[in-house]
Amino acid sequence: MTNAAVRTAHLKDTIDLYKDIKDGNLPAVSFVKPSGWTDGHPASSKLDLFEGFVKKIVDGVQANPTLWASTAIIVIFDEGGGYYDSGYIQPLDYFGDGTRIPALVVSPFTKAGHISHSYTDHVSILKFIEANWGLAPLTGRSRDNFKNPVSSPKDPYVPLNSPAIGDLMDLFSFGG
Repeated sequence: MTNAAVRTAHLKDTIDLYKDIKDGNLPAVSFVKPSGWTDGHPASSKLDLFEGFVKKIVDGVQANPTLWASTAIIVIFDEGGGYYDSGYIQPLDYFGDGTRIPALVVSPFTKAGHISHSYTDHVSILKFIEANWGLAPLTGRSRDNFKNPVSSPKDPYVPLNSPAIGDLMDLFSFGG
């Protein structure tokens, strides 16, 4: 991203996103970051503004049947919105793995009512992209190399094969 031409070609404004949704012209993967007023952080935003931002994107994608037929929208809160999380944090390095991250997936391929108990984090989105398109991990040392978690019935949130991070595939049913 140190190359200005690459930044200009790939970093777009939200207005471009809304136009691309309307035109059905989205790339295979898009990351959308709301501005400070709509980002959902308790200190700088209101949750209803974040919800409105997400709703506009979801409604737009669903209004385009061709786009909706092949889309998964993954909504995450950055670090749980700033609230303390008492759940298990996998000890990966000096900083651990951070708090659990609330996520919601909106797609015609999601399993209705399914709640995943697999250990996941931000890297799970990257692992989903890699699994969905059959791509190799970014580097040999990145966290997307970790195995998918194996859990026990006693505590499904604590991987028995740590370090492990899920790829979100348990949220989907792609079969025809």
